[in-house]
Amino acid sequence: MIVLKSPEEIEKLRAANAIVVEVLNHLREKLTPGITTKTLDRMAEELIRRRGGVPSFLGYQGYAHTLCTSVNEVVVHGIPNEVPLKSGDIVGIDCGVCLDGFHGDHARTLVVGESPSPQVSQFLQVSQEALLCGIEQMRVGNRLYDISAAIQKHAESHGYSIVRDYVGHGVGRALHEDPQVPNFGTAGTGMRLVPGLVLAIEPMINMGKPEVRLQPDGWTVVTKDGTLSTHFEHSVALTDAGPQILSRV
Repeated sequence: MIVLKSPEEIEKLRAANAIVVEVLNHLREKLTPGITTKTLDRMAEELIRRRGGVPSFLGYQGYAHTLCTSVNEVVVHGIPNEVPLKSGDIVGIDCGVCLDGFHGDHARTLVVGESPSPQVSQFLQVSQEALLCGIEQMRVGNRLYDISAAIQKHAESHGYSIVRDYVGHGVGRALHEDPQVPNFGTAGTGMRLVPGLVLAIEPMINMGKPEVRLQPDGWTVVTKDGTLSTHFEHSVALTDAGPQILSRV
């Protein structure tokens, strides 16, 4: 069941997302060679709790951490660990916060240390652009898969591939709500978009082939061919005036 949000509820979602943005901004400053994702996880939980929020991921379906930290070939759901990060690594950091009963959800892929190679820099840029292309299609009267098709078209036009096994979702009082939001699809199809819809749109894009596999830990998803993967996500509310990015940096 799709739950539309009132303007007041959208503001509560914006407040939850503001904490997520603060957390990711803070972690971006701390992301230097030698730091571990376990340390980043601890920093995130401490900051969320200081701001009066609760980590949305902690305890969700048995998950034991505040962040998902996906390094290099890890697509999503990477578990924080004690392995020091190296200069040139890319890290997808996904964070959720519950505040006053509403969830914020936002992810970025960041580079550790030195500037990335031109190849990696372009990959990151195109991945972010694909997310924004999808958000631009979140307009009253459009169809759900207009969002999906725009993401797919932009990524694939640059030679990258879309992960098809994992999708975006609605977000509100629950971390994951209907509808599911694939990052591929046929424009002009899917449900009609209406005001009050709030979506967590999150392209997962591979530098190589789209196939992925689940690691034995039951959480970590990696590219099957070992190539790099990116994950960017915004929580977006649809209003009569168009999309509002609630997790705006």
